[in-house]
Amino acid sequence: MFKNVKVYIESDIKNNYFEKKMQSEKMDQKSKRGIFIVIPALNEEKTICWVVHQATKQGDVVIVVDDGSTDLTAEMAKECGAIVLKHKTNLGKGAALRTGFVESLKRGAKIVVTLDADGQHDPREIEKLVTPILKGEADVVIGSRFKEKSSNNDMPLYRKIGNKILNLFTTPTRRDITDTQSGFRAYNRKALKTIGITTDGIGVDSQILMQVNGKNLRIKEVPIKCHYNSLDTSTYNPIQHTLSVITSIIVYITEGRPLFYLGIPASILLFISVYFFMRLLDIFNRTRYFSIEIALLGMTALFAGLMLAIAALILFSLGRIVVRLIHKNMENYKYSEYRKAES
Repeated sequence: MFKNVKVYIESDIKNNYFEKKMQSEKMDQKSKRGIFIVIPALNEEKTICWVVHQATKQGDVVIVVDDGSTDLTAEMAKECGAIVLKHKTNLGKGAALRTGFVESLKRGAKIVVTLDADGQHDPREIEKLVTPILKGEADVVIGSRFKEKSSNNDMPLYRKIGNKILNLFTTPTRRDITDTQSGFRAYNRKALKTIGITTDGIGVDSQILMQVNGKNLRIKEVPIKCHYNSLDTSTYNPIQHTLSVITSIIVYITEGRPLFYLGIPASILLFISVYFFMRLLDIFNRTRYFSIEIALLGMTALFAGLMLAIAALILFSLGRIVVRLIHKNMENYKYSEYRKAES
């Protein structure tokens, strides 16, 4: 009898040992994936601890960018195990993500996941986002609230309408992307090096997506669930949010191809001004009557056309200068790395 008990105990010990060893090996493998989680936060002391606590189970490093909070967001995030980067003042979501991306790349991140600090995104779904990247199927993965109809049943109506409008502005040629405004995303290192955030505000998600789309990186969506019932939306202005994002999109598009998006309207306005002046001259030659109304229309079109043309040329020139500076810095960086390798 005692012999059987001894065998049972030894067997149980061995099973527990091997089970713990396998769990340890799985954790080691998981910790070598280089997954960084960036969380922009503004006055989210009520939810930040839960978000950080759950995120630490899914990734290697959690970075909270405190964007000028006036409550205990930063202190609580640090207490819960996150690396906290602080902005002295509120600069905006775009600035917070830029800070988080730069810090992640410095620390050697292979994958960066972004999510909101208010608890609407479930950090336990991070694995769904990083899996396509780890399998080599995508460079960017978007957690979509519209991929499955059941995922957004509790989404307020104004959010649904606003997202539909913003989807049209952000990806007019990509009907396969269902949620352009989702902040729950995963990026591989290649995508992170491609992204250049210039907007500081809420329009950053649209800008990033347009940049990624323009570089022909592989984008994939996975369904996620969002929780809106527990969110405090008293300070949320949907109209202001939508207009802010649309403005950011227009600014980004204009900066990217100024000669096309500003040059063509400028040319049309200049042709209109020529038409009005020719019309004015014709009337004056036939009747000796100078039409002030037509003259004003011609001057307005001429002035607007010249302003757009000048703006297009300035933006184009600045863009060329920036590109040259980037190439020069890259060459200097490569040269310095080469010298380090030689020594």
